[in-house]
Amino acid sequence: MSVHIIADLFGVKAELIKDVETVKSIVDPIVKEAKLTVLSSHYHQFKPHGVSCVYLIAESHVSLHTWPEVGYVALDVFTCGDEEKAFKTFELLIKAFSPKDVKKNIIFRNYYKKLPKQEV
Repeated sequence: MSVHIIADLFGVKAELIKDVETVKSIVDPIVKEAKLTVLSSHYHQFKPHGVSCVYLIAESHVSLHTWPEVGYVALDVFTCGDEEKAFKTFELLIKAFSPKDVKKNIIFRNYYKKLPKQEV
């Protein structure tokens, strides 16, 4: 099963999401605790503040983009296979960032299972 969680986090404290060091110190342990298989990760610091990060994982990806000046985080968690890893990652991120409000969409992406096999 493939699950894609797309979420908007509102009312996040600016000090949690304004710089790479802080975001990385929050997200790295969560990715490990959720037992995701990290292939690579990349962070970018925007000036004067704000962070984008993406984790390429064997299961798919985790990404987030922050706007500390308005307390907003755009979050994506997409995993193939064990959907529990996606939900655990999402719940841990929500707990760590403590938003005042969360809007989320959950998409189950299993169309590839129904498509005819092609020669590769």
